[in-house]
Amino acid sequence: MRRGLVIGGLAVATLSCLSRLGQAAEVVLWHSYRAGEMEALDRTVDRFRHEHPDTKVRVLAVPYGAYQQKLISAIPAGHGPDLFIAAHDQLGDMIRRELIEPVPAALASAQFLDETLRPLAVGAVQGIAAGAAGPATPGRSWGWPMAFKTLVLFYRTDLVATPPATTDGMIEIAHALTRPGRFGLAYNLAEFYFHAPWYFGSGAELLSADGLSARIESEAAAASGAFLRRLVLEERVVPTDANGALVTEMFNRGQVAMVVNGPWFISEIDRGVPWKIATLPRMSASDRPARPLLTVEGLFVAKGRATPETVGLAEALVSDSAARIRALEGGQPVANRAAYDDPEVAARSVLGTFRAQLEQTVPMPTAPLVALLWEPLNEALRQISRGALAPKVAFAAAASRVRVLNQPLPESESAAPFVLGLLLLLCGALAVAVWRRPPRFVARLLAARAAYAFLLPTAIGMTLLVAVPFLMGLGLGFFAFGPGEVRFVGFANFVSIITAAEYPVTHPLSFYFTLVVTVLWTVANVLLHVGIGFALALLLSPAWLKGRGLFRVLLILPWTIPNYITALVFKGLFNAQFGAVNAVLVALGLSPVGWFDGFWPAFAANVVTNVWLGFPFMMVTLLGALQAIPQDLYDAARVDGAGAWQRFVGVTLPQVGPALLPAVILGTIWTFNMFNIVFLVSEGQPEGSTDILVTEAYRWAFVRNGRYGYAAAYSTIIFVILVLYSLVTRRLVAPRSEARV
Repeated sequence: MRRGLVIGGLAVATLSCLSRLGQAAEVVLWHSYRAGEMEALDRTVDRFRHEHPDTKVRVLAVPYGAYQQKLISAIPAGHGPDLFIAAHDQLGDMIRRELIEPVPAALASAQFLDETLRPLAVGAVQGIAAGAAGPATPGRSWGWPMAFKTLVLFYRTDLVATPPATTDGMIEIAHALTRPGRFGLAYNLAEFYFHAPWYFGSGAELLSADGLSARIESEAAAASGAFLRRLVLEERVVPTDANGALVTEMFNRGQVAMVVNGPWFISEIDRGVPWKIATLPRMSASDRPARPLLTVEGLFVAKGRATPETVGLAEALVSDSAARIRALEGGQPVANRAAYDDPEVAARSVLGTFRAQLEQTVPMPTAPLVALLWEPLNEALRQISRGALAPKVAFAAAASRVRVLNQPLPESESAAPFVLGLLLLLCGALAVAVWRRPPRFVARLLAARAAYAFLLPTAIGMTLLVAVPFLMGLGLGFFAFGPGEVRFVGFANFVSIITAAEYPVTHPLSFYFTLVVTVLWTVANVLLHVGIGFALALLLSPAWLKGRGLFRVLLILPWTIPNYITALVFKGLFNAQFGAVNAVLVALGLSPVGWFDGFWPAFAANVVTNVWLGFPFMMVTLLGALQAIPQDLYDAARVDGAGAWQRFVGVTLPQVGPALLPAVILGTIWTFNMFNIVFLVSEGQPEGSTDILVTEAYRWAFVRNGRYGYAAAYSTIIFVILVLYSLVTRRLVAPRSEARV
């Protein structure tokens, strides 16, 4: 019998091995392409499937916004892709997190353009772990270069006959074409990415050679700021409040002649618009070429997934023939040299122009410090463009902010005392619960076990969806996160916030400044919500009013539209050059307002937007309360000789109070944490002064180099403030309720 078991086991093992051999190996590929780029990639993958039927390829398109975070969570857990396409500017973070493997074999510069190889080379990434920096290893790479993206000059051929060769020529053309309602040049000048050509063209640098310190405070940086000031304030050829969507619309309508943008802009241009592209003009002041930032799209192997099938698919996707397909069908500026020798590719002047611009670019830095530069630099550009600060002062302020944000993590502390204190606190709470609840409480619980059984699914769901995330967020506040490390720091984050250790109390990034703004924001909004809602409810409550049902429906509409859509609409209404609000002011003979150039105009824009969203809730609540008031009370008041105001104070207000107070409490909590309006309308401008606590917590987590512990501590303090507010309002409401009883 034992021999039979052995033979049977061997047979099962043999069949299992044979079945595995018969199965095709699977390679999972992730990307974030869309439209033509995705179709071209799918075609190259289909060709590989046809040539390698023994290898199964699964392609997954992941939304760009969630792409990096999904890689971070999936690959270390053994899930996610075997191959993925990503921009090289995340290379330092991917190496630090050990998400990728180096390319198994050295890459030949004869196949790929040198400018696309260097940013991916082993040893080229600076400012991360010891040993990761240093001279680039020839031929060794962290990934295969597939394509590149950089900025060029788009121009309408019906407005510009010959593209400018110098910035002085560009300004001359733009000045001749600028008139009311039309500009000669447009780009998002408040983002450093679009300012980078002038910055590097002036000879400025971002980082030191080791990538550990910023070099944004220099005469060359100030010179680039002076050029921006010239475009906006002196020549006035560039709109000051233009975002990506507005630039696209202006170009399509012929309201702007030239645009600084990248290859993604091509798909946004309407059919029938006559346009071409050219390399960026040479800087007249420095006699240097304008040098935009370069992003290389690399094909990376996930950590531990460098199988022959994975490498084979990668080599097929970056082959010259595949690059030709991606260039012709996807419109990609590919990294392969041979593609540009192809007659069909050469016939497309757009790709040739991007190839020519590639020679004058600056690779996007990959050091961790870079993540701290964008917000201060963007703020410096906003200050310069509205004339608030001189260029030299603005870049000096940005450098100072970077130094504050780049402070070392707090000292690590032992977690043992905190764990012991937590256990003692739990034991004390349990003891108090037992003392206050006699043993018969357990008997009552058992007697009602059927009811609790029905509540159990809801309790489990609330625990997993609410309690567990809340406790995890609370716990994160006791940790500090840095490049490649996490350490327990106890109450250091909370102490830093409460004591305003990083900024003075009056600075816009101080916790107390933001708290005052948040309270002012909440009070202003709730008062206007209640006032407007109450007034409209009184107007719409009389039964004799004709069409009141229609008016109610129309006035509820602002509440039904998603608030982020309303925020974007109002953002456009308050645009300095093209907004309807300024158009009305000009029509009335008033001067236009730069709504996001100062605190009070930006704050007012936020409040107006949120009031539009919030008054319908109060109106509906008070309408119901008004309709519930017995008419006999008003009749009795009239008999007693009470006037309209006396009836309002003596009858209406006391009767609507029970409905109004909970609505005010709920509206206060909603407004206190109204993230979308502040984040999308004013974007915290100017200098972060209109940010509220919840948007500031977001920026600490996702803008300022992933300081998740600090942001979690911020969120915990917000929660404590709202709990205290709820307790205070509960005590205020309770006596009124008891009095009514």
